[in-house]
Amino acid sequence: MPDDQYKHKYLIAIAVTLAAVLELVDTSIVNVAIPHMMGTLGATLDEIAWVSTSYIIANVIVIPMSSWLSAYFGRQRYLTGSIAIFVVASFFCGAATSLWGLVFWRVLQGLGGGALLSTAQTTLFEAFPPQERGIGQAIFGVGVMVGPTLGPTLGGFIVDAYAWPWIFYINVPLGIIAGLMVWAYVKDAAHQVRASSVDVLGIVLLTLAVGSLQWMLERGERFDWFESRFVTMLAIVSVVSAVLLVWRELTIDEPIIDFRVLKSRQLAPGVAFAAFLGVALYGSVFVLPVFLQTLHGYTAQQTGMVILPGAIASAVSMGIMGRAASKIDARPLIVVGALLFLASMYTLSQLTLDAGPDDMFWPLILRGVGLGLLFVPLTGASMAGLPMQKLGQGTGMFNLMRQLGGSLGIAVMATMLSHQTKVHKALLAEHVGSYDPATMERLGGLTRGMVARGFDVATAKQQALMVMDRQMGAQASVMAFSRIYLISGVLLVSALPLLLLWRTGRTVPVKVDAH
Repeated sequence: MPDDQYKHKYLIAIAVTLAAVLELVDTSIVNVAIPHMMGTLGATLDEIAWVSTSYIIANVIVIPMSSWLSAYFGRQRYLTGSIAIFVVASFFCGAATSLWGLVFWRVLQGLGGGALLSTAQTTLFEAFPPQERGIGQAIFGVGVMVGPTLGPTLGGFIVDAYAWPWIFYINVPLGIIAGLMVWAYVKDAAHQVRASSVDVLGIVLLTLAVGSLQWMLERGERFDWFESRFVTMLAIVSVVSAVLLVWRELTIDEPIIDFRVLKSRQLAPGVAFAAFLGVALYGSVFVLPVFLQTLHGYTAQQTGMVILPGAIASAVSMGIMGRAASKIDARPLIVVGALLFLASMYTLSQLTLDAGPDDMFWPLILRGVGLGLLFVPLTGASMAGLPMQKLGQGTGMFNLMRQLGGSLGIAVMATMLSHQTKVHKALLAEHVGSYDPATMERLGGLTRGMVARGFDVATAKQQALMVMDRQMGAQASVMAFSRIYLISGVLLVSALPLLLLWRTGRTVPVKVDAH
């Protein structure tokens, strides 16, 4: 092994993974600070939602372009410059005194952060020798899995201990460290060739296609989906732009996105599986904090502490997979990982209103181990045999589909949660009435309790009815959560037939030539 080429591999891994974690943490960290932002900036809930939406839209627009941008500017300059944009924008996000000022800097922060996922992953593929690439992907995978978990936990602590601007200020010193390390140790890829022209039309079509889709997914549930003319228009713009984008990129010599990489029998199924993984993972990650905070009254910090052991289990299993990935066929590992995820979701679906942290510990450990078994083999086998020149396009496509799958998962799960809660509450109401002895007995007991507290009989009965309605609503919510957990698990398992399309399950070293 040429020592000089790989001597800084772990320093590079720390630098680019730290940058990626900062980007992922900032996707979710603002959620716990929203009430504080609304008070400080005088914004409504609908307006403050743009603080999250603008960041994610900017993010997903840049992810598929990052390979082209990296080749155009040079990887070292592009990655360092992106971190610098992210850091500067983070500072001004914290210093913002108006809502739309904050949104503007969040857009810039998202544009800087978009490079930090796929470019980081491509860098790690090349920083490690072929037989150790699984280790690099495991380090990156830990950041990808732990980042979204750290966001609400860290955000809750910072908001409680300091003030909401510090959720942005914390990026500054960490980002500077990551930027300096990237500048010192990350080098330009020798195989990358700078494009001689800029595909402006491709950039416009990409922005319209991905931006409209993300906007629709972020806001669709609030506007009642296709009952809204606005959401319908976003969908039309997204589909038309996507079709034109694919046509455009396949007919020019220097595309902004090279869709031709999907000819790979490894990458195409892997990218499709990544979309399913995004739906199942982000959907379930979104649902559990809602379950804990709305039905059990947990704070963001308490929720984070419940979820953290599962993230640690994921990190440990990824570490093991990183060393073993090059020696084991990826397909059985992915199957076992998906089945463990399904078992975890089934166990979570059995939770009741009386469930506590202990009841969630082992299911979340199971989920963490399952995801650890999935991520590294899936990534490695998806990129197997891909020419080194196309690796950036491959990782960009992989990360984009996982991110869009995640956005779709959150949007669908949020809509289903609302719909299923109403359905189950209606079903429960059919069994609760004045002719049901158990109902009348329960109502009588609650009424007597209210009278004992000093209420008159009429008010006591009204209060008792309100308590029963809340209890019925809570039970309906538990039933809705149960259904969503099961759907998440089944969705991931349903993607397993895609693995049959692979030529190999081995993590074959990527080739330097273009053939």
